[in-house]
Amino acid sequence: MDAHRPAAPPPATAAAPRPILLATGNPDKQDALRRLLAGLPLTPVTPAELGLDADPAESGDTHRAIASDKAMQWSKAAGMLAIASDGGLDIPALGPRWQSRYTRRFAGASATNEQRADALLELLRPYRGEQRRAVWIEALALADAGRLLKSWEMRGASGLIAESRDPARPLPEFWVFALWRIPQFNAAYRDLTPAQLAAVNDHWGRLRAEMVNYQFSITN
Repeated sequence: MDAHRPAAPPPATAAAPRPILLATGNPDKQDALRRLLAGLPLTPVTPAELGLDADPAESGDTHRAIASDKAMQWSKAAGMLAIASDGGLDIPALGPRWQSRYTRRFAGASATNEQRADALLELLRPYRGEQRRAVWIEALALADAGRLLKSWEMRGASGLIAESRDPARPLPEFWVFALWRIPQFNAAYRDLTPAQLAAVNDHWGRLRAEMVNYQFSITN
């Protein structure tokens, strides 16, 4: 080795992934957010892992407003970066009797998923065919220590609400995905494959693309 040759610089090391709070206590939604963040230089953590028990009121008049408020409140409570989402089905035929942002709560805060599903089927009982058309709306928001960084809201796949449900098959946490059928695949949304989800303009795929485009500004 040449004693006069300067030592080579140490190899560059990648920045450590930044922690990000999944701003929800719902395990299914936490899984959806983890999938959205997969491969990004962010390390998801849950409220339970931080000992947090926030419960922001969902009082905004749009999904985007609700997601933004949740992200800001959770991130302020944790003092860190947080991601939140809010979504629901838009069912135009029901007019003022249905608000997409109340998809989970329209049957009452204490209703079971079975009661929610049955209540929606009853509302739609007089309707047939295209009258049962429904489009998913999803919003996503990022906040850091109480300050909103970025938010998105988009309309996703379009499908038809089934006329009945299979009582022998348990409903998922996102219960409406068992009733919402995508005609081109003759399947409920919950049963679609990743390739089929991509084919129907799925909201999570589009939101992930937005996150990939935006992530530089929150990890540097």
